[in-house]
Amino acid sequence: MLDERSKSLLKTLVERYIADGQPVGSRTLSKASGLELSPATIRNVMADLEELGLIASPHTSAGRIPTPRGYRLFVDTMLTAQPHLMEPKPLEQQLQPDQPQRVITSAANLLSNLSSFVGVVTAPRKASVFHHIEFLRLGDRRVLVIMVSPDGDVQNRVIFTAQDLSQSELAEASNRLNAHYAGLTLESVRERLKSEVDELRGEIAGLMQAAVQAGTDALGTGEEHLIISGERNLLTVQDFSNDLGSLRRLFGLFEEKTQLMRLLDVSSRAEGVRIYIGGESQVVPYEELSVVSAPYEIDGKVVGTLGVIGPTRMAYDRMIQIVDITSRMVSQALSAHGK
Repeated sequence: MLDERSKSLLKTLVERYIADGQPVGSRTLSKASGLELSPATIRNVMADLEELGLIASPHTSAGRIPTPRGYRLFVDTMLTAQPHLMEPKPLEQQLQPDQPQRVITSAANLLSNLSSFVGVVTAPRKASVFHHIEFLRLGDRRVLVIMVSPDGDVQNRVIFTAQDLSQSELAEASNRLNAHYAGLTLESVRERLKSEVDELRGEIAGLMQAAVQAGTDALGTGEEHLIISGERNLLTVQDFSNDLGSLRRLFGLFEEKTQLMRLLDVSSRAEGVRIYIGGESQVVPYEELSVVSAPYEIDGKVVGTLGVIGPTRMAYDRMIQIVDITSRMVSQALSAHGK
């Protein structure tokens, strides 16, 4: 627990560092804090904050900078609510709500432009639903599954069966699936097959279950993808521009996307705006990065996540507003289109 004086000095130090990007010395801290404290007292408090792991001293400076733990305490307990910096109305036009397929791309661009960092949005999750299925015998217990989604998307997968089935047996299985399960989500088909498996011959039941799993994999591929906008903005960020190694790692993160998808998936299960600070856990893999994210909804149901990725030295109060307003606008635009 920090006393009020220590909290005030930590808050001032973080704010000064975010604004200037320079380690903060005791003299600067004395002036900026407005507290009538001697330099010796401030140095003692800074020593205590450093011992607690909230600030650190770079090798090249006598000043201090916040650590991930210091940023976390600042974000959780010291951010003061600011009046809204943006009016939603002019921004709504940029989302093009009449073209829902472009809302997501527009939202990523909007996040990037407003933050001057990187905007990321996961596209809405779609339930895996099949409209029609066919099985084609390839021989050697191999079967080609051809699955058509309601919007006409065709996916092919090769599956292996326990026994070599004839084309007539494969036709029997596809006819049964098409007659009784077309239009349902694959998860619903999976649950119904569990209860009806006793009515089916073992090899046909196995084939249908394998097909559902293959369809889940097939229709799930690409259904949730990540839109990233503004990676080049990081080239102008002082914290990164002098370190080519950091920049390479960051651009590798955007290219590979898997870690970002995991992070945003965690965000989608939380309510409201969440802040992830690099270095405080394994959630954000790089100490230099922070992520401010929020889920968005269609008709009250969370379908995706959006956010801003930038340096840990960012104006968190402004980023929170940008992400919060954008998530609300995306939710409204997509919900309105569906009505």
